[in-house]
Amino acid sequence: MSYKNIFYEKDGHVVTITLNRPEVHNALSWETAQELHKAWQTFRDDEDAYVAIMTGAGDKAFCSGWDLKDAAFQTGVLKEFKDYDKYRVHLYNSPGPCGYTRRLDIFKPTIGAINGYCFAAGFETALSLDIRIASENAEFGMLERRWNIVLADGGAVRLPLIVGFARALELAITGRRFDAQEALRIGVVTEVVPQEKLMDRVRELAESICELPQGAIRSDKEAIIRGIGRPLEEALHIEAEMAMSMLMRGDAFSEGARAFIEKRKPDWKKQGL
Repeated sequence: MSYKNIFYEKDGHVVTITLNRPEVHNALSWETAQELHKAWQTFRDDEDAYVAIMTGAGDKAFCSGWDLKDAAFQTGVLKEFKDYDKYRVHLYNSPGPCGYTRRLDIFKPTIGAINGYCFAAGFETALSLDIRIASENAEFGMLERRWNIVLADGGAVRLPLIVGFARALELAITGRRFDAQEALRIGVVTEVVPQEKLMDRVRELAESICELPQGAIRSDKEAIIRGIGRPLEEALHIEAEMAMSMLMRGDAFSEGARAFIEKRKPDWKKQGL
């Protein structure tokens, strides 16, 4: 598939997905969302792709949210689904109105390089990524509150898991903007770096993850995602299920331990990891 609104680039085992609408601060349109659906599925299904980075083109914005021209003139999903029954089916089955935000079937690591404005649906998109690193000029906020637009890309679900119940309510209710240092303090991001060093740092992290055995990473990520919100006993059973699935892969599970005993570097590729 060719892309109009994003760049999809693969270098080694690392994929970079770049929102490419800098003239509108990388705002998300219906067309862009369709491209993101395809891009994330491509990454998911590519056996040679280990880690994905998501960022925005230019030096001002990661993503400023839903393109309000798309919203105001109903050029996207609202125009396509005039029949409410068809829209309802789409609503419950869509990968996400502004991206791949409602699917939980990617167990490979994902990293957000937050290089500026990260507002509204852009903020929700960032929250859907596993790790977020921000540049010093990054700003965050649920600014859709100003336009009576609701959270629809997972913000109401993920934000409380990341920053806690009370803080999530405060951010959702006020819709206030906050800077990168506050984002670091409350756990929205894990690092803040100078803007000119952001992509180098994110790439460095991605490459370091690629050097690790991928089997355990994906198994543990799946166990964490599937266990969220479940009773403790059920979550522990899910973890056990994922651990057993690794054990059933035979030598793949024990390669690390054998390499340690034999004082050699593990051969993960030989084990299919």
